[in-house]
Amino acid sequence: MSKKFKYLQSTFIKNSLWGVLSNIFQILFVSLFFAILARKYQPDEFAKFLISNTVYQILAAFSSMGLGQWFIREHVKNMYEDELTNKFMKMQLGLGGLFYGVNIVIALLLYRDAQIQILCVLLGTNIIFDNLINAIKTLNIAENRQQKTATVLAIDGLLKVIVAGMLFIYPFSTAVLSVLVVAVRLVTLSLFIQMGSANTLSVKSLWKAKVSYADLKNLVISNWRFIVISSISIIYWKLGNVIISKSMPLQNVADYEIAFRIFSVLQIIPVVASGTIYPQFIKYYNERNFNNLRFIYTNIFNVYTLFAIISYAFIYAFAPIIIPLVFGNGYPGAVACLQQMFLTFLLMPTVLLQANLLVAMRLERLDMRFNIISLLINICGCVAGLLFVRKLAVINYAVLGSFVVFHILQDVVLVRRKLITIAHCLSFYGAILAAPLICIYGNQHLNPYLFFGCALAVVGLIALYLFGIFKKKANLNFPDVHLNKSIALSEHNAA
Repeated sequence: MSKKFKYLQSTFIKNSLWGVLSNIFQILFVSLFFAILARKYQPDEFAKFLISNTVYQILAAFSSMGLGQWFIREHVKNMYEDELTNKFMKMQLGLGGLFYGVNIVIALLLYRDAQIQILCVLLGTNIIFDNLINAIKTLNIAENRQQKTATVLAIDGLLKVIVAGMLFIYPFSTAVLSVLVVAVRLVTLSLFIQMGSANTLSVKSLWKAKVSYADLKNLVISNWRFIVISSISIIYWKLGNVIISKSMPLQNVADYEIAFRIFSVLQIIPVVASGTIYPQFIKYYNERNFNNLRFIYTNIFNVYTLFAIISYAFIYAFAPIIIPLVFGNGYPGAVACLQQMFLTFLLMPTVLLQANLLVAMRLERLDMRFNIISLLINICGCVAGLLFVRKLAVINYAVLGSFVVFHILQDVVLVRRKLITIAHCLSFYGAILAAPLICIYGNQHLNPYLFFGCALAVVGLIALYLFGIFKKKANLNFPDVHLNKSIALSEHNAA
């Protein structure tokens, strides 16, 4: 059996596929859920629901305190330790309750609209449930059991669509909708405990798990970099909604969220795949198997780049068709917003991949700094741009600029560690710059179906070329002795 076939048959690839599949199920159902809401509620009422949902999601991003990556890393080293798992779950439960209270306070401080405040209080309950659900999902990633996650998330998404479908039979307010959404999340949590935790969790085991304030404090302090890293990934997009809600009409909030809903359908594939590949990065790094580390990174980087380009071409060509077809004719501003948003998608998959690689190499301090720098660029770009032009383009281009800086900073580190070459970086940025120019020119002269067909054929030929000769170029001619020295130096600098 060839090396490449064994590689595709490996456990982590299967786990990645199940992870991607589970989240595709969920995101498709959730997108359908929001599509129905967009059609059944007036734009202003829909926007208020979106604002409340955004506040809860931002707080949910912080509530886990970034301990998911820490747990995976510890679980890889301490396999089958139920005590570690139960302590982790109990921490997540307590943190969820704490941040639910923070959610209420922030909602009251930020918004004077009574409807938004009520919706924030109702939807914020999900923070507690989400913390436990995400903890179990993390456990499934660590133990290669994402098939169970896929099943439960598919059920969760289906239940949400059923709730939205009830609007066709009997219209009800967004407050009632919020209560039903919380009820669905509670059912999902029950299913995860029963089906998705390999019978390792119970109320009794959580109650017996000993978690002191000192334990939690020490853990958070020692892993605070993970808090920044995991939280910023959510804030990147949800912060835009908050800024828009405070500086633009409610219609713009709905346009932006609708664009992001489509963005998230394709975003979830590299997000989940990168998260599932992360344990494999850790394994190879701990074993000092740098040839395999470089091989898997380079192979997946090429896949991500081609996926990003063809995704951008698809969205640029079909956004004017997809949005009115799915969400109705009440959101014309979402078309241009989606096309602008997908410029960032050209960079996002490889940013995620490289971020996980840096953390696996114990360079989370650097990754945290890059996240903070990127977020500051995003915020400054939004604020500065909105002083002159109050359009959604300002938000999208600010995010794009921050991702460009983020990617370049990652590249500098990986070049210095001799995992990639400058030629690799230049070829990547050349392809990323060419993609939007070709899309603009191609759509001006061809109908969208013909253009996308041509784009698909070109990307397919490039994929055949890359992976046809990949085995010959898997060894990038970097002696492992140099890479070992670079890795050792990186550990010293990060300490």
